[in-house]
Amino acid sequence: PQTSGQVEVTNRRLKRILETTVGENLYGKACHLPLELEHKAYWALKHANFDLKTTGDHRKLKLNELNELRDQAYENSLIYKERTKKLHDDKIKNRIFNVGDQVLLFNSRLKIFSGKLKSRWSGPFTISEIYPYGTAKLIHPDGCNFKVNCHRLKHYHGGDPPPLEIPVTTFPKDN
Repeated sequence: PQTSGQVEVTNRRLKRILETTVGENLYGKACHLPLELEHKAYWALKHANFDLKTTGDHRKLKLNELNELRDQAYENSLIYKERTKKLHDDKIKNRIFNVGDQVLLFNSRLKIFSGKLKSRWSGPFTISEIYPYGTAKLIHPDGCNFKVNCHRLKHYHGGDPPPLEIPVTTFPKDN
């Protein structure tokens, strides 16, 4: 099979890159370093501490410092989580509901409405039972009963139920 010239050029470039890569086992070539690097490497070997006790103690010290940094990061993350929880909890309104109250239900799952100006509150519903941990049983005037989380409820103060569609009024054109 014949190959295009572009493939051959690319293969040649890859071969040249691999040939110039420093490594003793590539193409059987030895690694030759410039004189400055060889001198610095020799200096580092000459001044390296080969005393096992001293290097072991130094390594333990570094590991202890690393453990302290990890513990400090863990404590900081706990402090951050507590602060964000406090900020979130401060924004939540504490509403008290009683049996017989009229409430509106926020329907977060309702995706029928395409417009932004349509209300997502439905109701009014009547609370028939209050359960522990913020759960309420609602009764719709049609007779439907279901349980919801009280965070999705707000008090209904009478009047007409919220419209599902806001009427758009047109103004007469000025001539």
